[in-house]
Amino acid sequence: MRMAEAKQDQAAGLRRMMNVEPVRVIAVTGGKGGVGKTNVAVNLAVALAVQEREVMLMDADLGLANIDVVLGLHPRYNLSHVLSGERSLEEIVVTGPKGIQVVPGASGVKRMARLDSSQHAGLIRAFSDVGVHLDTLIIDTAAGISDDVVSFSRAAQDILVVVCDEPASMTDAYALIKLLNKDYGVGRFRVLSNMVKTVQEGRELYNKLCRVTDRYLDVMLTYIGAVPFDESLRKAVKGQKPVLLAYPRSRSAQAFRAIARKIDDWPLATGNSGQLQFFVERLIQYSSQLGEIV
Repeated sequence: MRMAEAKQDQAAGLRRMMNVEPVRVIAVTGGKGGVGKTNVAVNLAVALAVQEREVMLMDADLGLANIDVVLGLHPRYNLSHVLSGERSLEEIVVTGPKGIQVVPGASGVKRMARLDSSQHAGLIRAFSDVGVHLDTLIIDTAAGISDDVVSFSRAAQDILVVVCDEPASMTDAYALIKLLNKDYGVGRFRVLSNMVKTVQEGRELYNKLCRVTDRYLDVMLTYIGAVPFDESLRKAVKGQKPVLLAYPRSRSAQAFRAIARKIDDWPLATGNSGQLQFFVERLIQYSSQLGEIV
């Protein structure tokens, strides 16, 4: 697709997204792999859906997508088919538990920073199809601090950093926060402690992170709660089901419901900044900026 045609396609897509209800966009990230980030994203999506929210869950790990595996879904198409223009968002989205709309990720797709103009237009078309049937978009980012993670995190309204009681987790979470703050001016993060033994341990993990960020960075961290280490959660993962549905009375399920209620009370951006096209505009802008320097 020629550059002029791509820009026209993007503009048309953005116009279709105008004048819709505000959409809360949450990027779930953590720096280190293995902190349970995907399970957090999945179970929060289900918990919000139970609260009668229209939720879309996007697998934004463009290297090792796995939300479909966690949920036992078998999508025929994925995000790579949207970016190539072969399929629309409507054609690749699969319905998950409690009606959440899942955008399957694609292993091995080029990084967001290196998408060409036609792929950018494909991304615009994908989100323009969402329309008014969405009020929460949860983005499960990749592990690490790659360009993909940076782009999605900067574009989202809220960044949820997942940490666990491992030195590498705390170090990598700090590295991610530092990168986004020092290089891109992001100043607000929300923190969730995962796989903790006690409520006190979860709070202490947050306090440890705060002590470092308060000393070296100009950021504001907000603690949103802890998810306990729970054998029920391990069993649910093995059975490819959200713990909220497999073991609704478990400690971890109760924690996810409590955190989802807090999320529902977060201030929702209004005006242009709360509309979905604002997220897409920023995502493409930031991805393009990264693409210029890689």
